[in-house]
Amino acid sequence: MERLRLDHLVYAVPDLTAAIASFDSALGVSPAFGGRHTGMGTHNAILPFRGDTYLELIARDPDGPAPEHPRPFGLDTLEAPRLVTWAARSRAIEADVELARAIGFDPGVVLAMSREEPDGTVLNWKLTLNPTPRGDGLVPFVIDWGDARHPTQAASNAEDVCELRSFSAEHPAPSSITADLDALGCALKIKEANEPKLRAVLTGPNGSLSLS
Repeated sequence: MERLRLDHLVYAVPDLTAAIASFDSALGVSPAFGGRHTGMGTHNAILPFRGDTYLELIARDPDGPAPEHPRPFGLDTLEAPRLVTWAARSRAIEADVELARAIGFDPGVVLAMSREEPDGTVLNWKLTLNPTPRGDGLVPFVIDWGDARHPTQAASNAEDVCELRSFSAEHPAPSSITADLDALGCALKIKEANEPKLRAVLTGPNGSLSLS
């Protein structure tokens, strides 16, 4: 039975401003600037989908202080955009992590995170961090927004609706990924292929866009 469902996709980009313009041109919708991640050296933009899921564009923050540790998702050396991972939504992250561990998969430690939105509001949430991620991003991290306003509520525009038409993955050994997904109670279609990869197709007022 599915316990945790898709919250958002994570698309790492070398330059956030250029990526926002590219999405606007391809889809007819401009991702909304989200804010800066405290202590991470990154900033992001949000593209809501129909419903309450979204795409997060994340990049190095050229105007923020460099972090004391490497930026996530290989952003320090990223040269081309890449769909790097996804997040599964929890309503009780500590309990869901313990359940996954009991089944045989450790999602990692639970961390408190925050970022400041353009209007000055501070958004707080919790997520899991595994120092050795499984499946090259195919296995999601877990996120819990608690009582915070979900990012889609801040960035949504009723007149400009995008849709996530498909989301799937490829991996040389799909069964190894499926076992971890089952421990989290997540569902993701995985096809056998030579290299691990996530794929998504988005549609907007101006057309469609494939990401991988």
